[in-house]
Amino acid sequence: MQVTVIGCAGSFPGPNSPASCYLVEHEGASIVLDLGNGALGSLQRHIAPASIDAVLLTHLHVDHCIDMTSFYVYRNYHPEGELPSIPVFGPEGTAEQLARAYGMVDDTEMRSRFDFASLGDGAGGPAKFEIGPFTVTTTPTVHPVESYAIRVDAGGRSVVYSGDTAPTRALVDLAQGADIALFEASYLDGAPEDAVHLSARQAGEHAAAAEVAHLVLTHLVAWNDPALSAEQGSAGFGREVTIATPGLTLSI
Repeated sequence: MQVTVIGCAGSFPGPNSPASCYLVEHEGASIVLDLGNGALGSLQRHIAPASIDAVLLTHLHVDHCIDMTSFYVYRNYHPEGELPSIPVFGPEGTAEQLARAYGMVDDTEMRSRFDFASLGDGAGGPAKFEIGPFTVTTTPTVHPVESYAIRVDAGGRSVVYSGDTAPTRALVDLAQGADIALFEASYLDGAPEDAVHLSARQAGEHAAAAEVAHLVLTHLVAWNDPALSAEQGSAGFGREVTIATPGLTLSI
């Protein structure tokens, strides 16, 4: 399995990165985890968007989903003709929200290009399903909107993506023994008590508790010093972590 960081900027695109987007490939199949601001452009450096098999949206904040509106344009007006619909997994109301963002009267046209399905169990709970060679397991996280962390297993390997979340045992349980953890690190030490994101140190602590093999810090906010994020994340993890950068590719 191969994981490529497309965008890793937190909350808004940074000067050196689009917002959240991660490409996962295995045995000729490809899925995309989130498609935030600016990600579709950078994604095309690594894969033809027409060959993507499915998109999984952790939640409906724009830094994780808004480029789906551009992906609709790509699939609807492609010079080879309208591309067939592909699965898009997300929270309840994903089709309606993307249609509103595009300015559509209703979600009929959005649904013509994408087959929308719930990333959870339909009631905000965890779910497990197959996409080609991938086994996907999800769990709800702690965030102001319906939001999920995602585990992808294929070929005996696993990657877990936190999406956005405050500290939660659910993420530790989902990530147990994973080869790669893509955990958000929106804050440095001193985060507010009511924070709805992880700090770098908390990301490290969650990964250590889950006994993951390799921690990659993601959702990096532009005003934070990446070196300090790495230092605090490593302290929480107990060993060196990797700072996500666009184009970083990990093979597991």
